[in-house]
Amino acid sequence: MSNLKNLHKLSAAGLLISLGIIYGDIGTSPLYVFKAIVADRIITSDLILGGLSCIFWTLSLQTTIKYVIITLRADNKGEGGILSLFSLVKKKGKWLVIPAMIGGSALLADGMITPPITVSAAIEGLRIFYADIPTVPIVLVIISLLFLIQQFGTFIVGKAFGPIMFVWFTMMAVLGGFYLIQFPEILKAISPYYAYALLSSNPNALFILGAVFLCTTGAEALYSDLGHCGRSNIRISWIYVKTCLLLNYFGQGVWLWQHQGSRLTPGDNPFFSIMPEWFLIAGISIATAAAIIASQAMISGSFTLISEAVRLNLWPKVKINYPSNQKGQLYVPSINILLWVGCIVVVLIFRESQNMEGAYGLAINLTFLMTTILVAVFLKRRKFPNYIIIIFVTIYGLIEIGFLVANMAKFLHGGWFTLLLASFLLSIMWAWYSARKIKNRFVKFVEVDSYYPILKELSEDESVPKYASQLVYLTSSNFNSEIESKIMYSILQKQPKRADVYWLVHVDVTDEPFTRDYKVEFLVPNKLIRIDFKLGFRVEQQINVLFRKVVEELVRNNEVDITSKYTSLNKYKIIGDFRFVVLEKVLSRSNVLSFIDKFIMDYYFILKKFSLSEERGFGLDISFVTIERVPLIISTQDNSELTRLELDHGEAS
Repeated sequence: MSNLKNLHKLSAAGLLISLGIIYGDIGTSPLYVFKAIVADRIITSDLILGGLSCIFWTLSLQTTIKYVIITLRADNKGEGGILSLFSLVKKKGKWLVIPAMIGGSALLADGMITPPITVSAAIEGLRIFYADIPTVPIVLVIISLLFLIQQFGTFIVGKAFGPIMFVWFTMMAVLGGFYLIQFPEILKAISPYYAYALLSSNPNALFILGAVFLCTTGAEALYSDLGHCGRSNIRISWIYVKTCLLLNYFGQGVWLWQHQGSRLTPGDNPFFSIMPEWFLIAGISIATAAAIIASQAMISGSFTLISEAVRLNLWPKVKINYPSNQKGQLYVPSINILLWVGCIVVVLIFRESQNMEGAYGLAINLTFLMTTILVAVFLKRRKFPNYIIIIFVTIYGLIEIGFLVANMAKFLHGGWFTLLLASFLLSIMWAWYSARKIKNRFVKFVEVDSYYPILKELSEDESVPKYASQLVYLTSSNFNSEIESKIMYSILQKQPKRADVYWLVHVDVTDEPFTRDYKVEFLVPNKLIRIDFKLGFRVEQQINVLFRKVVEELVRNNEVDITSKYTSLNKYKIIGDFRFVVLEKVLSRSNVLSFIDKFIMDYYFILKKFSLSEERGFGLDISFVTIERVPLIISTQDNSELTRLELDHGEAS
């Protein structure tokens, strides 16, 4: 805990780390935002001043006030992100899982758009020197290499992120500031009047507003990476980042002011145009490095999001690797492949960064809206005055719905793709979550104490071959007085399983991120023992390891004896064998389900084929695991009638 506090403490190192981890996405937005605002329109003073005003107030209202000031207050034991926020407020209503799933799936979809657009925008700067350079192959290679190195961990590369991003932001500030001092009058664009004038009079207002939204798409990362950097470091570093961003945007505005009456050519980009010619090679190189860092941040954030979703039962169990000892470093192979394929498809479909602008923003807009809903519930939970909550929801609801309408205007220009991606990811979350609810509705529990005598007798019945010395079952029952009927069926009827000691293990995922608690109850002394683990939603569920640690502690305290009861082994103090039995539920053909429930269950079992097995999902050693398939009895048709025919004497003979 002390290390966490030190990490979150305001420091120069913390500020530098914040620059490297958090601001990659929002920090690379100047590469394409103004280019998207202007597009192929004639450059006018109204377009320049209005665009700058929109950018300034979007960064101020959306990023600074909503995320940096308000949302960062919603920390879950130092952790942030939409699923951490959901864990904080989920007890306030079951319906809150819906905005959590929508926001999470939209954030994942955004992770497939960020690498292509940022890397493409940076590489396209080479067209200043080579007008016909094929950028698509270069972008594909860079993105592929980026995903390839994920399996090795990014700790070494990560240490360089901070200094590189510091150079990036400083470079943007200097370049923009050089133009700004040539025409400081452009600062009048800070007035909201110019934003209002542009959006109220321009026939392309929706498209312009959709382009403006791109300047704040990385705001969610401020909150998602709260656990890596701490609130103080994020808030202070944002002052520097915002200053650099605005200086660059206003510098681009001055360059555009000097080119009023013209249009941007396909090879023009205000970002690269404000660079001196002698600096272009270095500037493009730094931009490419910043784009890679922005992509890395989104990939790492996606890994973290999925790991949380798995623990919260919002995503199928998938393999999660930990390539380094760095806190929060993890690698999810299946998601790495999914993101890589998504990025490659985006590049191949849209090819140019300007074509990707239409696809970018729509998905993350949905995440913003869902975060607003969850933050409002959090403020209610913290007993903020109702008028403050109403003001918050009204202001940001209107802003984000306005941006959503603007982004929907880009639906045919690429927005359909991100919406399709987000919908596909949402369907996975919804099916996995709903199937679990359907299964739980029909799980039958029995009173475990009624089975105490027979379990004790079975354990001592030498006429039954011993199945294992220590027999362990995973139970979903939240109460020590209950147990699934299927477990008792497995022990007593399917194949009588005699054991010296029966263990019941229950895992409860807590709303806090890093809880590692457990309790032990001796239901029948030396015969039936229950262990309840309380694990945070960011704790790896290595039940095999955790169970062993608990048993070792019980042995040290002389609370249990796990020595083999076989005479030949007992005298040598040989440890008895352990065996886990995992009950795998299957859907019988006789089940009667509604059309929706049947569709969900069919989808669930398809997903289950691609997910980790139960034993691997809980980190069990498969050499000590027995899998038993049991039917999930939901409801069966019982409308058939049988008629017994009397056997006549002729047939009898």
